Amino acid sequence: MRILHTVETYHPAVGGMQEVVKRLSELLVQQGQDVTVATRQDPHRELTEINGVKIVGFDVKGNEVNGYKGRDIEKYKNFLLESDFDIIVNFAAQQWASDLVYDLLPKIKAKKVFVPTGFSGLFDPNYRAFFETFYKRMKNYDAHIFLSDEYRDIVYTRGHKVPNLFLIPSGASYEEFSRPTQIDIREKLGIPKDHFLVLHVGSHTGGKGHHIAINIFRQAKIDNASFVLVGNAPEGKNCKDACDFRSKMANRWPVIDTVGDWRTTAKSIIKNLLKGQIFKKYGKNKKVIVRSLNREETVAAYQSADLFLFPSQIECSPIVFFECMASRTPFLSSKVGNAAEIIRWSGAGEILPTVDHGSSVDAVDHLSTPILEKYYHDKSLRDQMANAGHEVWLKKFTWEKIAQQYLDLYSALIRNEKPKVFNPELMSDL
Repeated sequence: MRILHTVETYHPAVGGMQEVVKRLSELLVQQGQDVTVATRQDPHRELTEINGVKIVGFDVKGNEVNGYKGRDIEKYKNFLLESDFDIIVNFAAQQWASDLVYDLLPKIKAKKVFVPTGFSGLFDPNYRAFFETFYKRMKNYDAHIFLSDEYRDIVYTRGHKVPNLFLIPSGASYEEFSRPTQIDIREKLGIPKDHFLVLHVGSHTGGKGHHIAINIFRQAKIDNASFVLVGNAPEGKNCKDACDFRSKMANRWPVIDTVGDWRTTAKSIIKNLLKGQIFKKYGKNKKVIVRSLNREETVAAYQSADLFLFPSQIECSPIVFFECMASRTPFLSSKVGNAAEIIRWSGAGEILPTVDHGSSVDAVDHLSTPILEKYYHDKSLRDQMANAGHEVWLKKFTWEKIAQQYLDLYSALIRNEKPKVFNPELMSDL
């Protein structure tokens, strides 16, 4: 089977969507399939084939609403029209690698699959006109794969009576998480062995709730604890410098509110100086660490963590939760994406008090802090959730099993058969 996966960026770029496509593509190659990934050119990618996956890069950026840039826009379109794939799969809307395909769909002979991954702009006024008619273009796909049975993308699609909807969730790698790590991440980061380790993994996009997570940890009345924020800094505008600043402030002056901009921070400093509380501490021997780690080190951090804290502001179906299950790490999350649904599937997490803004959310830091304190003091609860999540992950959510579901769906489409096993009842026995 000749398969084409299209995605905005690919390895060595990192992120949730990149991880999904990389895992699926490589596992399908291991099953004997011929897989190509069409993606953006990357100056750090020297190879045109990685782990058996062929990579074709294009100089294109942007999307339909904000406009496209790059010299390869027509080249990419011609590549799609002239190639001879059996299956073409577009991952994620609102980016060029999918947006340039929609009007070409009637001309493409291959079976066509769409994986929306959330429709992050659905409630954004800038995308109103786009989504007013987008469902009509979706009807040119042979199948749509959703990561959630209740998130905004599938609700929109069902509401417009688009056919051929299937549920296949994300996952975490059995091979990666089932082998013992050779890295002592606590020693590497200078974390005492007896410290309670709270982890957050998410790129410095500005939407992962880093500032809220630091504030929740900062206010928690817990002793001998470290908060580790693992994330790379994407090109262009990002929150890395702000996170570095907030971590230093949290380590030196824990009472200062660093959630807002510098003006908010300055007001907090003045307020606490007037109260004589500038050196007050919430708990003893606490520190915040902001680092960029490679993949092996990140997995080691998961395996060493006692709790995962994820007050992210915009997500579809966070892969980090499946990685928490794989590493036996209970998690706390804002009500973002389908976090609540994943918790129902797994029993491995709890939702923090959250304010919904329509297109994004905010965890309420001062209401979330007592929940962090509860898990700090209750090891039996953490163990119960860790074991429940790990058991469910082994049963349903390894990438190896997820990839097989994609392959079965692709094969059924090529045989002109309606896939029988992919539906929202996929999770009914959990």
